[in-house]
Amino acid sequence: MPSQPVKKETGVLPSTGLLPMEELRAALRAVGDQRYHHQHPFHLLMHEGKLTRGQLQAWALNRYYYQSVIPIKDAIILSRSDDPEFRRAWRKRIVDHDGDLHAKGGIEKWLKLAEATGLDGQRVASKQEVLPATRYAVNEYLNLVRTRPLLEAVASSLTELFSRDLIALRMDRMRQHYPWLSGGLDYFEARLDQAPEDAAFAIRYVYDSAKTRAEQERVIQSLRDKCDILWAQLDALYFAYVQPGWPPPGAFRIEN
Repeated sequence: MPSQPVKKETGVLPSTGLLPMEELRAALRAVGDQRYHHQHPFHLLMHEGKLTRGQLQAWALNRYYYQSVIPIKDAIILSRSDDPEFRRAWRKRIVDHDGDLHAKGGIEKWLKLAEATGLDGQRVASKQEVLPATRYAVNEYLNLVRTRPLLEAVASSLTELFSRDLIALRMDRMRQHYPWLSGGLDYFEARLDQAPEDAAFAIRYVYDSAKTRAEQERVIQSLRDKCDILWAQLDALYFAYVQPGWPPPGAFRIEN
């Protein structure tokens, strides 16, 4: 009877094995490298100083719709957990965006940024001129966190793993190319600290909660889906306000 071949220990986990924390983190960061909206042509134009004031107004007005639903998204996630410790940690995100008696929140700070572009804050807050495609993309984010398993809903927030780098770059380029926006950057200043703290909690949660490799793969896919939602918002902006420049009826119009 022929002897069985000796299997060499390679140190590599089989494809069905759980990824260690650092490998999971690396896989998530790879999603960011490939799909995060820092590479979108609209953001590239922004960072090169090639957007007009009107195009920045369109960005600030449409992005406000996304900002305004973030605490709603987080409230949905919080409501789906029966773990008091998780809820105590997660509710901080709602305060970060809604504010409280002691500090302004991210939504109010974003309105300040929109006003720095020259828009009226009440006009932006009304959401009446938001692109239909922006609404669809943002509402799909709410659908994701409402209908997918809690693990995947939490994983969708992990764009915060790499958002700090984009925020730092954006602030630098805005001060360089659009100095008239400098007084409206409080939102980004706050996120420099908030995003890494939130990401650290979320990645620990998904690592501890994903019990199988298949669940880890769904965590990674959820992050891909979130990146696609962010990318789609910028696709809508680019089509409406850059090339070919066709905003639909009822949407914000750049004043010449």
